[in-house]
Amino acid sequence: MIPVFAHERWFDIGVAPVIDWSFAFETLTLVFLAAAVLVTVAVRAVSLAFPGVNVPALARLTPWMPFAVRIHLAVSLIGLLSMGVYLSPAMDLAVSPAGIALGAVMALVAIGMATGFRTREAAWLLVASGPLGMLEFGLWDVLQRIDLLGLAAFVLFAGPGRWSADFERAASTDPTPEQDARAIWALRVGAGVALIVVAFAEKLAAPGLAVAFLEQHPNLNVAQQVGLDMSNLEFARVAGAIEVLFGLLLISGALSQAAVLIAGIPFNATLWFFGTTELVGHLPIYGAMLVLLVYASDPVRRPGVSALWPFGAQGAARTTRMARSSVSATG
Repeated sequence: MIPVFAHERWFDIGVAPVIDWSFAFETLTLVFLAAAVLVTVAVRAVSLAFPGVNVPALARLTPWMPFAVRIHLAVSLIGLLSMGVYLSPAMDLAVSPAGIALGAVMALVAIGMATGFRTREAAWLLVASGPLGMLEFGLWDVLQRIDLLGLAAFVLFAGPGRWSADFERAASTDPTPEQDARAIWALRVGAGVALIVVAFAEKLAAPGLAVAFLEQHPNLNVAQQVGLDMSNLEFARVAGAIEVLFGLLLISGALSQAAVLIAGIPFNATLWFFGTTELVGHLPIYGAMLVLLVYASDPVRRPGVSALWPFGAQGAARTTRMARSSVSATG
């Protein structure tokens, strides 16, 4: 379903978003959301017996995934800043002290990520900018870009990795599998929560916004395009539930290879309709999907991709045992 991941709030459609939770709590909506939870649990159960496929060509890229995260984040921030917005096309930077300060933070973080110099400090700066952004734009809008926080947390746990100034000056090393597990947990939770928040902010709790968007872009109601008699409102309900499902799947970390490949279809299809704005806004999610695909293709890192809680001594020990078991099974 092509429009599932299109962001209505990123485009001026002449309709002010109005939050209406009654639609989200309608019986049919709750049934769809319950189905999303059940599917996620079922996928998690299947992953216990079939965790994934080893893809050596992708597994060899694991040492460069911190670099990939940094570049996706840096290019996205520079692209957004060039559009005069903060974190997403829905948040215009005003010519004011607050707007200038937030823009300067974005520039500094982008430079730190691109060069890999004092990268963890740059990541902390991005994390700190979140509460400041909430003062300017509100909690709801900033929460929709919590995927950026996931990328920043990834860098904090894994470090800048190779092809970074910090690595070259011996201020950082390659992350261990345990560090990677914590980094990927933060990454997938950030990306998954962002998808769920957006599903409610733009569809399930703002049905008027979704309907107005589909009325202006009737070709995006794929159900009608294939001959199904589904109104824009009902299509928004289904699209929102699918978005929640993909968010839950990302958070669970189960069968990440399949989840990324399937989600990649609608994520990339929206580029055809909305071009540069969609690309710049979605770059952090693309980076997260790339990391999930690569790490899940490595038998050593795959247990960390699906670890529910890789923190603390017990979490690290559990991840290590699962990695050794996975390597033994494939060796």
